[in-house]
Amino acid sequence: MRSNLELKAACRSLTAAEKIARRIKAKRVGVMYQTDTYYRVKSGRLKLREIDGSWSELIHYKRSDREGSRYSNYDVVPLSSVDPLKRLFRLLFGELAVVRKVRTLYIYRNARIHLDRVRGVGSFIEFEVLMKRGKRQAQTMMVFLKREFGIEQHSIIAGSYSDLIWNKS
Repeated sequence: MRSNLELKAACRSLTAAEKIARRIKAKRVGVMYQTDTYYRVKSGRLKLREIDGSWSELIHYKRSDREGSRYSNYDVVPLSSVDPLKRLFRLLFGELAVVRKVRTLYIYRNARIHLDRVRGVGSFIEFEVLMKRGKRQAQTMMVFLKREFGIEQHSIIAGSYSDLIWNKS
């Protein structure tokens, strides 16, 4: 399993966040249209992600749902055939939630900066610091990103987008 340090927060202005990303010289990778289908599983979270209708991946991850930055352990499996797998997973596990979002992705050193518009729940910023250089470096990078983007404690989201969708329905 791979690991990262994550933080998700509500974002009042994605435009302002994009200006900050450019100011710190983060590299803009592009805009992706993603649909994440979450399934009911006993341990962690399982989602099937479809990106721009061109590729898909299965992601299983485990992390706490506490507020603030938290460590996540995850596996990603690229997929070539999605529809049969979706039908099988729906039968085996049951669908928990479907999250549709538009994600603008920036990369800053070993951090992924996601600027997300999530259908039905709002705008968010998410940081994923890859654990390439140890926990201390990841924590230092997270502190830097929180400070640069002005993330306030009250805006931090504890769960996942699937929780927000689930709680709203």
